[in-house]
Amino acid sequence: MTPGNNGASTPEDDDPFGYLYADGQANGAQPPSGGYGYPNSVNRVRAVGTRQYGQQPQHAQAAPYGQVPQQQGGYGQPNAHYAAPETLPGGAPTTQTAMASGGHGGRGGRGPNTKGLLIGAIAVVAAVVIGIGVAMLGGDKDKGDSGNEANTPPSQSQDAKPSPSSSESGAAQQELPKIDAKALRLSPGVTTASDIKGAQADGGVYVTGFNQVGAKVTWTVDGIEKAGTYRLYVRYGIPGVDANATLVVNGEAQSRPVNMKNFGNTPKGDWEKGWKETWSNVTLTKGTNTIELACNQGNQCDAVLDQLWLQQ
Repeated sequence: MTPGNNGASTPEDDDPFGYLYADGQANGAQPPSGGYGYPNSVNRVRAVGTRQYGQQPQHAQAAPYGQVPQQQGGYGQPNAHYAAPETLPGGAPTTQTAMASGGHGGRGGRGPNTKGLLIGAIAVVAAVVIGIGVAMLGGDKDKGDSGNEANTPPSQSQDAKPSPSSSESGAAQQELPKIDAKALRLSPGVTTASDIKGAQADGGVYVTGFNQVGAKVTWTVDGIEKAGTYRLYVRYGIPGVDANATLVVNGEAQSRPVNMKNFGNTPKGDWEKGWKETWSNVTLTKGTNTIELACNQGNQCDAVLDQLWLQQ
């Protein structure tokens, strides 16, 4: 089918693109007066490079019918009317410029240094954590220093006085007197002997003849520094049987006798194995005191006396 004149036709039967064919041109087909293809359209075609930034666009002259618009420059040569955007003020940078300035375009570009960013972030977090820990430790130390002042024990430079040692307190105590049998004052009929072995008095001397009513020994104690209660120790010997005697302190007889029992149950009649110790409480005054052991009515006085001494 070829375009041609088929007789009278209405405008809507006209081929709008008939001017593109040779037979259509022979029949008088004309391009539309407006833009290409559409009646009354606005022709906005312009040659490449004719637009200048900052200037009003100039409409290019339409090429004659059937002719290709003439190019202003040959292939590979710049068009006189064309100016690259990067050559104008404010134009876009070239690829080389972007890459030189650290851009990431093109094949040769490098991606962002994510490893470095991660290390930097970890370092920042670690620094913050360390700072918080140091601040908390510093606060606790300050609180501890201020809170424990009341509980701090006094140093040696303060007025804390040391307590006296046991040796010093012992030295401060009075050394109480002790007496042997031969130094005692004896009543008539009482004498000393040294036949029985085991006496600790000087020379092994002991008091004998005490086993009779009215017999007594007297000890005058001098130099008592403090009035009070003391213990009177008596070392005695018995022949395996119990004995006792009346205790008189400063002329006053005590209600309880000195108990000279057969502690340990030594054999009866064995004087050498019968050496023992006993004690009684006595109340002394400051200064000089008199202590007597007497064999009164009702006492059992079959005993010998070795030594007497006082203890606090």
